[in-house]
Amino acid sequence: MREGWPDGGTRRRAHTGCPVGRIPALRTSEGKEPVINRVRQLRKERLMTLDVLAERAGVTKSYLSKVERGHSVPSIAVGASLARALDVPLDTLFTDAEEVSDVTVTRAGDRQPLTSGEEPGSRYEGIALRAGTKRMTPFMLYPPHDADPLPFRDHPGEEFLFVHEGEIELYFPAKSVTLGPGDSAYFKATAPHKVGSLGTERAAVLLLVCDDRDAPGTPHPHLP
Repeated sequence: MREGWPDGGTRRRAHTGCPVGRIPALRTSEGKEPVINRVRQLRKERLMTLDVLAERAGVTKSYLSKVERGHSVPSIAVGASLARALDVPLDTLFTDAEEVSDVTVTRAGDRQPLTSGEEPGSRYEGIALRAGTKRMTPFMLYPPHDADPLPFRDHPGEEFLFVHEGEIELYFPAKSVTLGPGDSAYFKATAPHKVGSLGTERAAVLLLVCDDRDAPGTPHPHLP
């Protein structure tokens, strides 16, 4: 394990991985059509124009239009900003409120892809999308290998990452942390961050997002 710090120093730890059988094999939902987001529907229900929602969410009108038409996939940070502007929980962007349940079981093969399998950036799968009101939103995250082109993102709230398979690099502006199977990280999401996969295959990461919906709704400088 390697951690890079602002002073340029590093700390290393041999990473031995997890014993075979310790973590069950991961089954993804490859081949499924991605869930279509409900941003446009939610916006129209609130009688909001593209301009108004874009301004409240801190994104451009052209980008918001692409998101509504399914031509662009919002990052977690952008999704959180849109949800806050629409005054709904983050996962409401992908689930009809009439489908919620008090107890939700999501089988490994039933996770709903929120991005296309051809998505060059981070790929997401929704977990417990039909759960009722909740304080955290879970996803399966498959980070891209090349994180250099990705912008740092931030949003109100907190995030928790647990590496299920593979190895990732968690980047902050002043340092980065390498995480392998079984490793985890908890951090304030207001700290600009991004994630990249290491190795030959995309890593599989459990991501829990706690979005602070009571935070001031000012536009974010790190959103498109």
